[in-house]
Amino acid sequence: MAFTKENLRAVITGTETDRVEALQQLLGYPIKQRDSQGSRFWYLRPGKTKLEAEETQPIAVGFYSQLNSYTDNEIKAFLTSPEQQQEIYGHYVSRMAEDQPVMYILLPSQEETGRIALVLPTEGKLRQRQIQTFEWNSTQLLKSRLPRLQQSSLPVAGKALFSTPLVEWVFYDSVATAKDLAQRLAAIARQIEEIIPTVYRAESENGYLHQLFTSFQKELLPNLKVSSTDEKEYSFADIYAQTVAYGLFTARVFSYERNQDDLKTTEFNRQTAWNLLPETNPFLRNLFRDISERSPVELGDELIEAIVEIISYLRVAKMEVILRDFHQKINQEDIVIRFYEDFLSAYKPQMRERRGVYYTPQPVVSYIVRSVDHILKKDFGLKDGLADATKVQVKSPNGKGVTETHKVLITDPAVGTGTFLYEVINHIHKSFASKPEQWSDYVAQDLLPRLLGFELLMAPYAVAHMKLGLQLAELGYKFDTAERLRVYLTNTLQEAFHIPPANNHFSNLFWGEADAANQIKEAAPVMVILGNPPYSGHSANNGDWIKNLLKGKDTLTEQQTSSYFEVDGKPLGEKNPKWLNDDYVKFIRFAQWRIEKTGYGVLAFVTNHSYLDNPTFRGMRQSLMETFDDIYVLDLHGNSKKKEKCPDGSKDENVFDIQQGVSINIFVKHPNGSKNKAIIHHADLWGDRDCKYDWLEKNDLTTTQWINLQPQSQFYLFIPQDNDLRTEYEKGWKITEAMPVNVLGFQTHRDHFAIDFDKTSLYKRIADLYQYKISDEQLLKQFDLGTWDIKKARIKLRSMADWETAFSKCLYRPFDVRECYFSDAVMDRPRRELISHVAGKDNLCIGIGRQVFQGNFCHVIVSSKPIEANVIQPANGCVVFPLYIYSQNRISQKLIFDKQRSFNFTQVFFNAVKDKLNYTPTPEAIFYYIYAILHSSTYRTRYAEFLKIDFPRVPLTSSDRLFHQLAAYGEELVALHLMKSPELDNKITQFEERGGHRIIDAGHPEHQQGDVVINKKGDRFIGVPENVWNFYVGGYQVCQKWLKDRKGRTLTQEDIDHYQRIVIALQETIRLMQQIDEVIPGFPLP
Repeated sequence: MAFTKENLRAVITGTETDRVEALQQLLGYPIKQRDSQGSRFWYLRPGKTKLEAEETQPIAVGFYSQLNSYTDNEIKAFLTSPEQQQEIYGHYVSRMAEDQPVMYILLPSQEETGRIALVLPTEGKLRQRQIQTFEWNSTQLLKSRLPRLQQSSLPVAGKALFSTPLVEWVFYDSVATAKDLAQRLAAIARQIEEIIPTVYRAESENGYLHQLFTSFQKELLPNLKVSSTDEKEYSFADIYAQTVAYGLFTARVFSYERNQDDLKTTEFNRQTAWNLLPETNPFLRNLFRDISERSPVELGDELIEAIVEIISYLRVAKMEVILRDFHQKINQEDIVIRFYEDFLSAYKPQMRERRGVYYTPQPVVSYIVRSVDHILKKDFGLKDGLADATKVQVKSPNGKGVTETHKVLITDPAVGTGTFLYEVINHIHKSFASKPEQWSDYVAQDLLPRLLGFELLMAPYAVAHMKLGLQLAELGYKFDTAERLRVYLTNTLQEAFHIPPANNHFSNLFWGEADAANQIKEAAPVMVILGNPPYSGHSANNGDWIKNLLKGKDTLTEQQTSSYFEVDGKPLGEKNPKWLNDDYVKFIRFAQWRIEKTGYGVLAFVTNHSYLDNPTFRGMRQSLMETFDDIYVLDLHGNSKKKEKCPDGSKDENVFDIQQGVSINIFVKHPNGSKNKAIIHHADLWGDRDCKYDWLEKNDLTTTQWINLQPQSQFYLFIPQDNDLRTEYEKGWKITEAMPVNVLGFQTHRDHFAIDFDKTSLYKRIADLYQYKISDEQLLKQFDLGTWDIKKARIKLRSMADWETAFSKCLYRPFDVRECYFSDAVMDRPRRELISHVAGKDNLCIGIGRQVFQGNFCHVIVSSKPIEANVIQPANGCVVFPLYIYSQNRISQKLIFDKQRSFNFTQVFFNAVKDKLNYTPTPEAIFYYIYAILHSSTYRTRYAEFLKIDFPRVPLTSSDRLFHQLAAYGEELVALHLMKSPELDNKITQFEERGGHRIIDAGHPEHQQGDVVINKKGDRFIGVPENVWNFYVGGYQVCQKWLKDRKGRTLTQEDIDHYQRIVIALQETIRLMQQIDEVIPGFPLP
């Protein structure tokens, strides 16, 4: 029967009995009855037959006079008042399950007036968002709400003893796309994340969340916090929210799939969700079983409601439409991963950015998997490659006897969402095209036991299990046994190989995963390791075992092994080898260790490509060469930090949505490999992303055009080099060997607070910090100081009796001298060497970038003041080499002048210069000579490939005339760059105002036909030559950078004069660089 105003009029006129009967007829339900326990409510029971209706949970109907005249808000407030909580919610929770109403329809008591309320009860107390109100004859009620309750439209889920009408779709609009569902789940997950800290604080130390949090912290993430305000940081609340949302989604997916197979509807709720999760994931099943068994009191009303709301959305979602997408690939995109990416985008966009590494592009994965398959066939004689089911005898884990295992065990130690294992399964399945009847037995006996994966974070772990489970089901495999997917929730890099069972229920859940994973790490003869390990320069994986392994000690066996911190048997000597602590380096070291224990195998990772040529990694490269026999490096480039371009100058793009360039690296260790160092097979892949994807799809290791390299001491570079030119270059003196006292420029980690254009403004900030007139919280908020320990800073500052003497000028960017507060009370890294030898002293310093991350070498600068670390290139550091070294016996925070000084040249270098020239030059002349050499365009071009990877080497000359000429040019350059040259008074530019008030606008400056325009009105510097405008010092275009850093500021006359002097300084620098090249007869120097 259709719902019309006329039909509905019968529901709101007459006696209660008549009205309930009219509603029964409209809905088409077989049974109408009073609540047998004597409440004010009537029961309507849906069902195709009366017998079926008797075994179905009811919909309750009640009458309220308040609905005659109350507004929507008043009705919701009334129904959620304490008295009505007891009447409605109390009624709901007091009934046996078969008599527990699935919803309440509340009608006005007065005829033909008022509003109708629909109430959806849950395990938590009644809240306003669970109530919908409508004018009794509203179109929305007639067309889209009540019709959904009709017998012909209402879905019913079966249980063992009774059935449940699925009324959620009356309250929630059905979601029909995967993206919309992801966004809905994300919104509720966000609520859960916000709820968790409150519930956690309210419960005892033995409470549910306390125990679960302690287990996460103990077994997986030692530094985990309950919650965090940092959107990119993991927290327990975040992990729990994502796990609940994605775990329930997984349960819904598999319950729907099961329903399709069994041709019935299974009840999906908090109590049953755990049992709907696939048996392939016992950990997640047990975790959700525990959630199902917790009472509302233990979980808290708000958490219960959020969980039930997720379930409600999933119950009404059009799963048949959503899952249609999940069973296919769209535009080479894994739709399961896209769902997770959409979820993260709506949940926490910054977190999606951080965790984007979970999705590895399919062409990259395909190239690696097909290449590994070929290596197994060619190098190891396994004709079935990755599909090989050969078994071998190995020592038992307990050391007693032998045990049988598969030879080709395949592990992804950073499995993420399972992309690599997914591709391995697809690749192997293709080999069964002619024998499909053997597939299921093969999967159970010879595939699942060989596929192994480790993942640290719950959400991607759940995604991986879901994705691989759906894939195997799609390919025809039935999980008829309790055979699990061997993807474990564990920390790959954790050193706890023998973990005793815990006395905590949750800890035992984690222990089961960790113990199984540790058996693989320690004892399983893994032959293939592949994947995409995380890249994180600030690694949280700081366990003793992996840190010791990097440094050459295996604490598991107490044996020495190769160290990444040594090269040619000697320490690296790096002052800050932090890049060796990057997560991807640790994963490579773990995989190398595991292959070494097996004695043979293949390691195939896509990683950050920095390790190929960065000098910090030279010990790592040597270690890999000594372990493996063949190393294949396909450099995919795409490093936007270096502004990489194709060799022809065209655009080069990354295969990932990241700035850091990447490479595919395949390391092969043969069973009886030679003891010689590995041969490096190198190739480059340039171009835009689509071209790279296309090439990777069509090629593998066999069709790649490799160049064989034989890396040499001391750098063991995994990139091509001209060895003859390298020999010539290395005859020069490395700057660190000539000037032994050097240090990375200072770092404040809060430049906007510790550095300023204006000393008065800076002084006021430091005085506020010193005087306590403003609270810690106010200062942190006012200056956006994040998590800085401001209490500690204030204590340190107040301990300085002479705190006002620590103000100093510094070189912040090229030709950009600013005021700074030079003290470790405010700066995190003021550098002892700069305090001792530069700040407040008479000195000259050369600043040099150790590595060139974009363009050719021009990463050199001079200063008489302390130099900031990023002065010549963003984020990659400038090392400072002072000319004079002041006495060490008066080092303090006081910025005083100390006349006791020596020169920062080693005796052996000084003697070498003297021997070459047959006389003793002044140290200042040597300093100027070095500065001139580093400004030779010929030198920079000839030795470009070497200057990119390490500190420059300075060739010495035996020509007295050449030395003097270069030193003279170097002295002129120093005077120009210190802004002390008389040439700077000869201005070639003019400043013209055109109504912009000298303010630098966003999107400016612009160079237009010889003018530098600073704002929309057209204020400009006239007469700036193009070659001056385009001149770079390091990674900065000087004339642009100086103005751009003053965006929104009004240029003073002093600023205008200074900029005009910069133009002269650069023009003269260009002239002197030409003269330097003209006076040098050629390299090597005579």
